[in-house]
Amino acid sequence: MPGTNGAASTGKPAGGKRPSDSVPSATLIKWLRDMIMIREFENQCAQAYQQAKIGGFCHLYIGQEALAVGTINSLNPDDPIVTAYRDHGHALARGMSARACMAEMFGKTAGCAKGKGGSMHMFDKPNWNFGGHGIVGAQTPLGAGLAFAARYEWEVMKKGVDGGPGKKKVALSYLGDGALNQGALHEAMNLAGLWDIPVIFVVENNRYSMGTAIERGTTMAHDLPAKGRAYGIEALTIDGLDILNIYDHFKPLVDRCRETQRPAFVDLLTYRYQGHSMSDPQKYRAKDEVEMFKKRDSIALLEQHLLTERKAISEADVDKIVAECKAIAADSVQFAESTPAPSPEELYSDVYANPMANLSPTREYVEGEKNPLL
Repeated sequence: MPGTNGAASTGKPAGGKRPSDSVPSATLIKWLRDMIMIREFENQCAQAYQQAKIGGFCHLYIGQEALAVGTINSLNPDDPIVTAYRDHGHALARGMSARACMAEMFGKTAGCAKGKGGSMHMFDKPNWNFGGHGIVGAQTPLGAGLAFAARYEWEVMKKGVDGGPGKKKVALSYLGDGALNQGALHEAMNLAGLWDIPVIFVVENNRYSMGTAIERGTTMAHDLPAKGRAYGIEALTIDGLDILNIYDHFKPLVDRCRETQRPAFVDLLTYRYQGHSMSDPQKYRAKDEVEMFKKRDSIALLEQHLLTERKAISEADVDKIVAECKAIAADSVQFAESTPAPSPEELYSDVYANPMANLSPTREYVEGEKNPLL
């Protein structure tokens, strides 16, 4: 992959045949649609943010679409995931509606967290998405905890939290390369390696953390899997701009972790086209570098594969998908604008614990209404 020093896994995995060869064309078309949907949704987010319709922080996923779609489609639907704060792409890839996602961006009641979380906190319990988290690296022990709970259900309780039978699961804990030096990650990896916890730590390595080149911010930047191997964890680097390549190498890893109930660490190489957040002037990288990566755009790569190698779609089919995704994204904005903001009463619902006497707020805990969109 251009711009990186380490050797990334590309091409056919061991054994010759690529796992993606057996993925039906209809499934690949859905992956293409999912990536286009994420991009069009993020384009609408950028426009709404510039119009001051979205407040707070806003971290766009444009350029990284293959990573979320490829890794999530390597899982079972009830494998839990937890993410950092660049989380809109994961939410959409995991099945959240664009309306629920955009309403949360706007801070509205119909949002996935009823407007209380905003851009950085996309939660979707029905789809086993345990949220975006704003504290750098804080989600990594949560990912280990989700995997520990799943193993406990399978091995000890013999039943799942949803009432079904306990079964082997794998949890994904996503983190940016800026979280590599956080102590929480290393504590989580140590416990995962020590206790055989089936969590995969997925480093979304877009090379710049907030605005510092990875080589300037962490040791072993040329060989990040060394950080996982130090804890006895299987670790590898994957070129993450090609969704087929992601699936070819990530899916077998997921299968191994599920079977052995062991953890893993993945340095997944990607690139964001926009700044770290909407307020980032991007003075730390050259425009030529951004254009170089755009030449390997993940959506274009899958589109070409379907057009020329699979011959599964036409240019007209692609145009129709883009138009449909644009319409859904635009509809999500209209919906978010028209739906109500949370009432003051929502300040007192769905909190973790009852407030102490004589402190603000001073009301008793109440459970809020469920979100019908979820």
